[in-house]
Amino acid sequence: MKKMLQELREVSVNAILQAQDAEALESLRVKYLGKKGELTKILKQMGKLSAEERPAMGQLANQVRAELEEAIDTRRKALSDLMMERRLKAETLDVTMPGEHNEIGHKHPMYVVLDEIKEIFIGMGFEILEGPEIEKADYNFTKLNTDEGHPAREWSDTFYLTEDSSILLRTQTSPIQVRAMETKPLPIRMVAPGRVYRKDEVDATHSPMFHQIEGMVIDKGVTMADLKGTLNTVVKKLYGEDTVTRFRPHHFPFTEPSCEMDVQCHKCGGKGCPTCKGEGWIEILGAGMVHPKVLEGCGIDTNVYSGWAFGMGLERLAMRRFKISDLRLIFENDVRFLQQF
Repeated sequence: MKKMLQELREVSVNAILQAQDAEALESLRVKYLGKKGELTKILKQMGKLSAEERPAMGQLANQVRAELEEAIDTRRKALSDLMMERRLKAETLDVTMPGEHNEIGHKHPMYVVLDEIKEIFIGMGFEILEGPEIEKADYNFTKLNTDEGHPAREWSDTFYLTEDSSILLRTQTSPIQVRAMETKPLPIRMVAPGRVYRKDEVDATHSPMFHQIEGMVIDKGVTMADLKGTLNTVVKKLYGEDTVTRFRPHHFPFTEPSCEMDVQCHKCGGKGCPTCKGEGWIEILGAGMVHPKVLEGCGIDTNVYSGWAFGMGLERLAMRRFKISDLRLIFENDVRFLQQF
């Protein structure tokens, strides 16, 4: 038995110290020290020894076990150091090599303007509200004093989603104004940016999908002068103090009186060009005093409260802000165009 233990010591230690990787080392540990390993098999023969021989063989067996465990620990550390050395060589970074240039994106010009407008209105005490793009006709039209038969409700102008014309892709963000009047306490100061949809032909100033920013104030003693003063302030903060604007009478079912606001064409300076269709002015918003029927429909006492509202096209504001001549450039995602901003 002594000879068997000595032979096991020589063979196993040599094999362990030559193990090529951690997996091979673990296999050798199981082979020699496992429950069914070589050392265990030898120890099972202890019963054949005399009482005088057993202590000496037991001591020798413990020495062999200790030497094997020490050899395993030594080889495990050596393999760990070897793996780290290989990893460091493989992951060596040559700091003298030029680095890779990664393109970093930036805000779309339209959203740059949107954020600027939000900041302007927030600074004036307005709240930013959102609403559903798939809207009920009741909120998109009826509660805004646009009854059945109005041209704006025709299928030729609107993307309806149901045969009975009750559900549609909203044509304006005005429904958010109605929802605000129905749910929020007075007074109200809010703006509602978002996507809207109309069956417009695609040209230099129109698109079937575009972005609108609507705003509304409901309070005591609100007048048209407040509306004009607010909108002029917003436009001048956005475009500069020398911006030229004009208000002209118009008609909207949900405001009375109503107006449209234009800014002088950035392309021609008011002389007339394809961008402004020869007029010298570009319409950016419609506005007016909130119609009494709209207020009353939302349970607001028109003897106490009045209000004004507006709706502006974000794309046209961006065109004026960055002097973009064709609205279609905003949607085409041409990198050559976007890199300019």
